[in-house]
Amino acid sequence: MKLIATMSSGFESVTAKELKDLGYKTQTENGKVYFEGEYEDIAKANLWLRSADRIKILIDTFKATTFEELFDKVYAIQWDDWLPLNANFPIKARTVKSQLHSERDIQAITKKAIVNKMADAFMRRGRLPETGSKYQIETRIHKDVVEVTLDTTGESLYKRGYRTEHGAAPLKENFAAAMILLTVWHPEQDPFMDPTTGSGTIAIEAARWAKNIAPGSQRHFLFEDFDWFDDKILPNLKEEAKAGIKKDIDLDIRASDIDGSMIDIAKLNAHEAGVLHDITFKQVAVKDLKIEGDYGTLISNPPYGQRMSDMPGVRKLYKEMGEAFSAAPTWNKYILTSDVEFEKYYGQLATKKRKLYNGSLRTDLYQYWAKH
Repeated sequence: MKLIATMSSGFESVTAKELKDLGYKTQTENGKVYFEGEYEDIAKANLWLRSADRIKILIDTFKATTFEELFDKVYAIQWDDWLPLNANFPIKARTVKSQLHSERDIQAITKKAIVNKMADAFMRRGRLPETGSKYQIETRIHKDVVEVTLDTTGESLYKRGYRTEHGAAPLKENFAAAMILLTVWHPEQDPFMDPTTGSGTIAIEAARWAKNIAPGSQRHFLFEDFDWFDDKILPNLKEEAKAGIKKDIDLDIRASDIDGSMIDIAKLNAHEAGVLHDITFKQVAVKDLKIEGDYGTLISNPPYGQRMSDMPGVRKLYKEMGEAFSAAPTWNKYILTSDVEFEKYYGQLATKKRKLYNGSLRTDLYQYWAKH
């Protein structure tokens, strides 16, 4: 099968590298990475990818410029190979720069074509029951090229299953993991720090990556309910993953926040994630921070100041970060914010900036590389 991993814009190379490390050949486009595999590979990608949003099966791709053409080509797919008679199959539609521009009509035409094909294949009249497992189908059209996909993930892969509580603006787990994978941190040699930890996501993802804990080990996937999927595959992969956890690794991961109630939440989340004893949590303001160690990696997702009334306080924090972090010139530092004037208040130009989208919000990852 041809499979698609989707991710936040800006992290395509991170997901592609993850897939290559798992042994797959990849092809990258904006917001997605294509690879090929069988049933086991669907389970493996969902279980192991830290930076991806979801894994989809590419059922068919073709060109369509009229609704009649769309109907005929969707109908031509052997839907009874994919869907049982009682399948619950909602349709999503997305269209960009295409002659077919009504997403509601694309949705309706796709649904009608599949219903007709299923009714003919199972020699059934009337409505299909749709009382069974969910099979989420999407018809996505870009420049008149149609991709019909089946989602295997369900809730986005950022939902690891360990976060019980979060603060006002939590960073998604897969976004945090992708930022970590962009760094050159060596967990068994160097310390790691998040000085604005909030609900602890960055530090938790760092610890889980360092210990080789499969990110999807605590959650359910949509493919588990597919009637054609071998139900032994995922439990076997989870057992292998459990056996591969690095239990004896000695980590130096530090997470701090000015808000003591957030430290309590972060500790609770770290406990659920199985890494509470791998992280040192501390209530401390950025301006009072002491960064110890010759070398290390620091990642921070400070407040952005989305409301104008918040900006003076946020920019004061950026100034305090610049002063505190300057005491550690041999550390690699990565700071995420949507404030385009961040460098001015931080007091130093970044070595490199990387454009990322935190949800729909345009942000930049300001990278300050170590001076050796």
